[in-house]
Amino acid sequence: MNLTGKKIVVIGMGKTGIAAARFFGKQGAKVIVTDEQPVDKWGAEFEQIAKEKWLEIGTYNARILTGACIVVPSPGVPPHNDLLVEALKKNIPVISEIEMAYRFLKVPVIAVTGTNGKTTTTTLLGEILQYSGKKTFVGGNIGNPLIEYVEGSQKDDFIVAEISSFQLQWIDKFRPFIAVLLNITCDHINYHGSFAEYRRIKTRVFANQTKADFAILNAADPEQKEIDRIINAQAIKFSSKRVLQEGIFIKKNNIVFRMPGAPGAKEEQYPLDIINLPGLHNVENVMAAIMAARFCGCSRENIIAAVSAFRGLPHRIEFAGEKNSIKFYDDSKGTNVGSVERALETFDQPVILLLGGRDKDGDFETLRPLLKTKTKKVILFGEARERIASLIGQDTPLVKKNKLKEAVESAYQDAQSDDVILLSPGCASFDEFANYKERGNFFKEVVRNL
Repeated sequence: MNLTGKKIVVIGMGKTGIAAARFFGKQGAKVIVTDEQPVDKWGAEFEQIAKEKWLEIGTYNARILTGACIVVPSPGVPPHNDLLVEALKKNIPVISEIEMAYRFLKVPVIAVTGTNGKTTTTTLLGEILQYSGKKTFVGGNIGNPLIEYVEGSQKDDFIVAEISSFQLQWIDKFRPFIAVLLNITCDHINYHGSFAEYRRIKTRVFANQTKADFAILNAADPEQKEIDRIINAQAIKFSSKRVLQEGIFIKKNNIVFRMPGAPGAKEEQYPLDIINLPGLHNVENVMAAIMAARFCGCSRENIIAAVSAFRGLPHRIEFAGEKNSIKFYDDSKGTNVGSVERALETFDQPVILLLGGRDKDGDFETLRPLLKTKTKKVILFGEARERIASLIGQDTPLVKKNKLKEAVESAYQDAQSDDVILLSPGCASFDEFANYKERGNFFKEVVRNL
């Protein structure tokens, strides 16, 4: 794809937008960059390209679209953004950074998406492949943008990429040879406009696959029930709920993989106790990673060794300390209702749940039955506390606090020996923190100082 002399408009100067602008400039394009934030907020990375001759800083209005051949929005720019709407009216192609990167890639892509579990599964699969001697790049929505990888030698065997719905919104030709859809639960409604649209965008990860490709689906997810009928790839499923004729499932103390197409449905077994991550949802993540790794030629022995060594990632039901026999868990990455459900289902002990932050139009009313059976108290905090209170009802005692620190201290005062205090906010962090990592680290600091 020849970009020489073409005018490309990049909207959003976060890490992905800056990486995309740098790449287009090196390809000989004329790059116009813009952002709702003023230039002095764009960060140190932008300063490295700010004086390049191919770069122009544009005002945040539709005039910058004049003469543009392509518009590339950063992942956080919603489809209803005025500039994107205007670009589509002018028939200017709008494509995501992963789509542009794909057009230059020479290495097969494994794409991992889903509402929850993407980062854990992507990271684990990368470690399995690397342990198995496969040269592997891990990136996408985590770590390094794919567009940065394109500039290198591209001598890896595989790319494992976490892919968000924001990135799938604007794909055209993007075709992973393995696509994993872990689950679909309500999230990012404020971005996509409706759950139906969010679901549709998630399934776009399979849109360009052929019969030579693999689609890994969750047989226990009701939102994926009919997907295998509308995709061209070989659909292979995992299930934490039932035995499958083909695919991967739980049987007694093992994960059982019935290889698709194998004579007599050849079975492999992987002991459940190799998994060092809490919760049934993490068993599902491991199942998906096992299947993808096997399709990449990894041996059962190497998979077992790599899974056994994997200890998970911060801020995902992470043990954060114990005070007076009260255990604290940091699930700050739990930014939607589905992740709260998965976190609560992990514990058998009484839970005091810390819930709140900046709302994403989550369907909190669906939590009511689980809150009634799993929690002894819910402490709401942040911008969303009043809306959440109106949706979850009074079946469980509620307390409202302005800030997270107050919520943690209140929970500790009310807790008894053997209780669990769980931060699983079900909301974005941006009312009080820069991101979920900052929120999780703050939570752990408060716990240390109790």
